[in-house]
Amino acid sequence: MSFSTRYVMRTLLLLLLPTVVLADTPVLNQANTAWVLTSTALVLFMTIPGLSLFYAGLVRSKNVLSVLMQCFAITCMVSILWLAGVYSFIFSDGGSLQAVIGGASKVFLPDINTTALIGDIPETVYFMFQMTFAIITPALIVGAFAERMKFSAMLCFSGLWLIIVYMPVCHWMWGGGWLAKLGAMDFAGGIVIHVNAGVAALVSALVLGKRKGFPTTAMPPHNMTMVVTGAGMLWVGWFGFNAGSALTSDGRAGMALLVTHIGAATGSLTWMAIEWKRFGKPSVLGIVTGMVAGLGTITPASGFVGPFGALVIGVAAGFVCFYATQYVKRTLKIDDSLDVFPVHGVGGVTGSLLTGVFAASSLGGLGLPEGVSIINQVGVQALAVIVTAAWSALFSYLILKGLDKWIGLRVTPDEEVEGLDTVLHEETGYLDL
Repeated sequence: MSFSTRYVMRTLLLLLLPTVVLADTPVLNQANTAWVLTSTALVLFMTIPGLSLFYAGLVRSKNVLSVLMQCFAITCMVSILWLAGVYSFIFSDGGSLQAVIGGASKVFLPDINTTALIGDIPETVYFMFQMTFAIITPALIVGAFAERMKFSAMLCFSGLWLIIVYMPVCHWMWGGGWLAKLGAMDFAGGIVIHVNAGVAALVSALVLGKRKGFPTTAMPPHNMTMVVTGAGMLWVGWFGFNAGSALTSDGRAGMALLVTHIGAATGSLTWMAIEWKRFGKPSVLGIVTGMVAGLGTITPASGFVGPFGALVIGVAAGFVCFYATQYVKRTLKIDDSLDVFPVHGVGGVTGSLLTGVFAASSLGGLGLPEGVSIINQVGVQALAVIVTAAWSALFSYLILKGLDKWIGLRVTPDEEVEGLDTVLHEETGYLDL
């Protein structure tokens, strides 16, 4: 080989070497980062002000501030707990315990800096995005015990529930735990958030008992304008919830956004149609509740199904969640104040099971894992739902019973009649002019 030939080959090798090395090095993607930053803001927007206004409008006027306060306080408390270790025990390496729980290497983020990446987005952004999911999950449960739980008990329950219930379930599914290895599919939280919180809400309603006067005394929403405003914010914010979970600004995020919208619209119209036929008039409360049911039900499927699957899932959400609400309230007479279990819990179960069906490419989905049939995937989905529901039910019950013995869960009957706004916060939502 001549000198000139060797020189040319060495020059080419030196030119190509940086490319080879950099190919295996994570590189910041500014487009993906911008989208996840936006999605983070949208998901937090779902809790404050979206969920806060939605729930606050549904309760009686004497309790409006108590619900707003609970959602706001949960947002603050969960943010600190997330930094103090919850994030670490979900998303860091748990070593030999990785199948069950993560490790402590990211407690208080000792090594965080502006260049640390998760995939191709900054870890700071990923930390914040996942934190907004952790915030809204215990906030959803507030609707089950609205108008009767002590503020101190609510804070203790929400913090303990985040650590004991949410943290391990989230790790199992999204932190590389055993459910993820088993192949369970939950794109944006149908199992981790909606089944988990829905079951906890049912247990909370049962442990606390009924509000004074339920079910004989009418307890209509005090401000439907507030309810619809909050519902609209939830719909918009949910695009960050589902499409943001792609962690990329690509076609998958676009499909997640599309099917989220179709699921919400279909669930809303289905609920409205059933109510119209059954009671003679369509209600504003019904159409917005159907929308929330549609959103919760499409959530686990949003990154896996196509428009046809979203349409069917939305219809299923409207039917199943409507009749579940009627059954829980009217037949079982369980005072789940704002219908958290029949809307979010039942919706999460329905959507999680249907994910295993409509993710199949033959039904317009993005495809099941190679070699996995619809029946097999539905079986895995069912196992994940059952395990999550059992874990949430058991430990929610134990936390509530322990707190009841320690500080008590409920305000007194007289305080409940007076209203939590004045009893717990010495404030009122509305001035008598």
